[in-house]
Amino acid sequence: MREAEIRRLLAANLLCAVSIVLAAVGPAFFLDGFSVLGTHLTWLCVCSVSVATLNVILHLVLKPSQSPKRSSFAHKISRFLKCCIYFFMSCILFHAIIVLYGAPLIESVTETFLFAVLLSTFTTLQCLCLLGPNIQAWIRVFSKNGAMSVWESSLQITSVCSILGAWFGAFPIPLDWDRPWQVWPISCSLGATFGYMAGLIIAPLWIHWNRKQLTYKSR
Repeated sequence: MREAEIRRLLAANLLCAVSIVLAAVGPAFFLDGFSVLGTHLTWLCVCSVSVATLNVILHLVLKPSQSPKRSSFAHKISRFLKCCIYFFMSCILFHAIIVLYGAPLIESVTETFLFAVLLSTFTTLQCLCLLGPNIQAWIRVFSKNGAMSVWESSLQITSVCSILGAWFGAFPIPLDWDRPWQVWPISCSLGATFGYMAGLIIAPLWIHWNRKQLTYKSR
């Protein structure tokens, strides 16, 4: 395994982590009264857009899954439209799962959907950038020993950390602490964000530590 590829992954992940930090502090210079807790819905939108934009740019620049075949313009448009549909379906699916886990069905619909968009940005969008709208490739990557590159291993780790972070973030909500950050879905979205950032840092370190065992043989 080339050390250069791991360094590229680390640089890309650090940029994603920095984009989240900037999404938390940057808008305060342009929007009056902006804060992660006080205007949480605005922050959800800003964070999702910034992370999504940076992921797409990094994919276009670094091209971790560059195909040797050249595709036609019509094929690229069709692929882009499929990615948009898959992302929207992911938001709907996450929304439904969140409701099944206890989120309000009718009340706070906007909050729940924006939280679902954030989760989709941390998970599904990365799959679309790296693997495209290919469900079989998604299943392969998230199966045991299914990753075939350092980027796919990072995708595994960051996606799992994001979902686990959102799950752990739900624990304080029913407690009677009466804290502002216990309002739905602040603790869950912050948990997902911290989980995603932890995954961004853990992934290249774990890959570097286990680089001798990770051969990534093609299938």
